Amino acid sequence: MKISEKDFGKGYHLITLENEHGFHLSVSDLGARIVHLGKDTELILGFDSAEEYLEKDPYIGASIGRTAGRIQHGRFTLAGKNYQVETDPATGHTLHGGPTSFEAKKWDYTIENGEEEASVIFKTLSPDGEHDFPGNLTIEVRYTLTNDNVWRLTTKGTTDQLTLFNPTNHVYFNLTGDPAQPIDDHTLWLNSDHFAPVGTDVLPTGEIKDSTGTAFDFQTPRKLGDAFATSDEQKDQFGGFDHPFFLKEHTVETPAAKLTSPDGSVEVEMRTDASSVVIFSANFGEDGPEMRGSKLVNHGGITFETQVAPGAEQFPDFGSIAIAPMQPFESTTEFKIKLKEAN
Repeated sequence: MKISEKDFGKGYHLITLENEHGFHLSVSDLGARIVHLGKDTELILGFDSAEEYLEKDPYIGASIGRTAGRIQHGRFTLAGKNYQVETDPATGHTLHGGPTSFEAKKWDYTIENGEEEASVIFKTLSPDGEHDFPGNLTIEVRYTLTNDNVWRLTTKGTTDQLTLFNPTNHVYFNLTGDPAQPIDDHTLWLNSDHFAPVGTDVLPTGEIKDSTGTAFDFQTPRKLGDAFATSDEQKDQFGGFDHPFFLKEHTVETPAAKLTSPDGSVEVEMRTDASSVVIFSANFGEDGPEMRGSKLVNHGGITFETQVAPGAEQFPDFGSIAIAPMQPFESTTEFKIKLKEAN
């Protein structure tokens, strides 16, 4: 495996892993984020410098935490004690763990190289009281690239107090390599038959709804454009998807999702031990940023944010996101990239 490091601006670094087939993965210590993935074609959205991430969209490709998604009014209860964490003044809710959280940290990192795979291991500390969350939380995010074109993402967390921890990675895929091309002609399959409806403020209502026969039904492979064209109140309020999908199975041995490029030349198979995946279809309208020489169009990417469904601190049926000192957190998601001849 080949490994290189270079300056990414603003004192941050870009580390690139390349396997024996020329397939590469580039990551940065700014937010422990993924920046590049692919071989001849770029498969994910991103920017070319740390400065652009900080100015245009700090969440793209970043590690997210302490809690991915929104906490209503920033309030939750643990072991009978009520907590109020920092909120966004514009919405009154907590988004992705609070302002300038994991995505804005400079993470420490080390590199491991082997014959069949190589890894970059990022570590950081979220101190007790950061954004008013309890507990000193130590986090490790490991990015691994294998010789058979698997990007593996393993996240660990330990705490010295009972606290919340529901991390994710905010990767956006666009398998055309062109942010100016919408994902409408991508085909998506999901091993899911239920999703979580959300309100206009993107907060889950607590309902778990059957997706069969709706715009949210990807149990049979389906073009995303067909789903966008389906009349559905939940989909229409955002002009696309910004919802948790509950997975039927959640082990790294079982496919959870497959995304295929319009010409069939690239397939991304996702496997995870997380219980849900948040699908966001980059519903930015005309407000997409300039990215690698092009303006990001509406529906210019799609996320696979593997996690416990947001709202779990309020709705126990979603799962648990509490961790304790003797109960460390660990979760793994894999993306297997299959490169084929175009149709």
